[in-house]
Amino acid sequence: MKFTSPINFTVKERFLRYVSIDTQSDPNSNTYPSTQKQKNLGRLLVHELLAIGVADAHIDEFGYVYATIPANTHKPDVPVICFCSHMDTSPDCSGEGVKPIVHKNYQGEDLVLPDDASQILKMSEHADLKNQIGNDIITASGSTLLGADNKAGVAEIMDACYQLINHPEIKHGDIRILFTPDEEIGRGVDKVDIKKLGAYAGYTMDGESAGNMENETFSADGAKLIINGISSHPGFAKGKMESALKIAGKIIAQLPVELSPEGTDNMQGFVHPVDMDWHVEQASIDFIIRDFEDTKLVQHADTIRKIADEILKDYPGSSYQLQVKPQYRNMKQVLDHHPKIVEYGMEAIRRAGLEARLCSIRGGTDGSRLSFMGLPCPNIFAGEHAFHGKQEWVSVQDMQKAVETILHLAMIWEERG
Repeated sequence: MKFTSPINFTVKERFLRYVSIDTQSDPNSNTYPSTQKQKNLGRLLVHELLAIGVADAHIDEFGYVYATIPANTHKPDVPVICFCSHMDTSPDCSGEGVKPIVHKNYQGEDLVLPDDASQILKMSEHADLKNQIGNDIITASGSTLLGADNKAGVAEIMDACYQLINHPEIKHGDIRILFTPDEEIGRGVDKVDIKKLGAYAGYTMDGESAGNMENETFSADGAKLIINGISSHPGFAKGKMESALKIAGKIIAQLPVELSPEGTDNMQGFVHPVDMDWHVEQASIDFIIRDFEDTKLVQHADTIRKIADEILKDYPGSSYQLQVKPQYRNMKQVLDHHPKIVEYGMEAIRRAGLEARLCSIRGGTDGSRLSFMGLPCPNIFAGEHAFHGKQEWVSVQDMQKAVETILHLAMIWEERG
């Protein structure tokens, strides 16, 4: 089946509209959402959903957008499914004043971004560009990220909503829509109302290459190492001072390269210091700990303890505490109990004319936590690449295939319901 968008409002045009809105989240904020500007996109999405006839679309006080595409099938027991994407962009790179550029009919050439000529997309560095010959590539201008992570997914779900409303021949059960804030800072589902969603299965549209579906994520812990040293007047410090700042530096220097993000790939986990607070009397290091196996998270935390124990042998007056907190867990632990959710996703990708590939992701998605909250939720490609940086890009044709995948998923659940 061939799906088309309205001539004047394609998935590409939706995407270009959304990336112009700055929705960067803030890890240092204690509000929900972390930045009020995320609601600017949420309100626009509600307006557009209401305009196409999605009567219950609304945004709540925490910045979540909810909506329902009512069933149009006579089958009584088709499970409710949910499609989800996040509205925020990463704090790692500016999302203000995004100027998207559409590079039509890409032929393998280097793409030089005009606002910073040092930002060059090369096929040798972006492997999936080799699959984009003849396609239209969207980038930012070189001074900001693009926002394809995850506004590509938002645009795809929005376009699918239009199709479902305007093409009654696409039979489906109830479809729930969820757009979340603050995914990039790990709070994407903190305030989500699972009962309101009332869905049996979910699919986040937040993956990379066309055809990919991810049923496995990292499991994740956060850790804070607090080092208590001994402060003394530096003029009279001999034999007295034990600088927590210097102890922290030595601990970081002893972290194994083979256990670092830059030294690992595929199914290997890592320990990564991400923030520090430095003082002579007390210092703290914040770590993220990642692996696909929960037991290895414990081993990685023990690595930090062993290094600290060894370093502090030379500082008998100092001490430390390591505080470890769970963040999210590998969604495969849940999805393996619901094989049809993944099977139907793979079938939808194939029906869209793509080779379906089941993958693991070296990261997490909203679906990781949603799965453990009672909504099993694998992750489907949105076409986003090189996210969190100035060379982020997406293919228009990949976004179109993602829309088709959503629609085929809706039909498959109805067919087999």
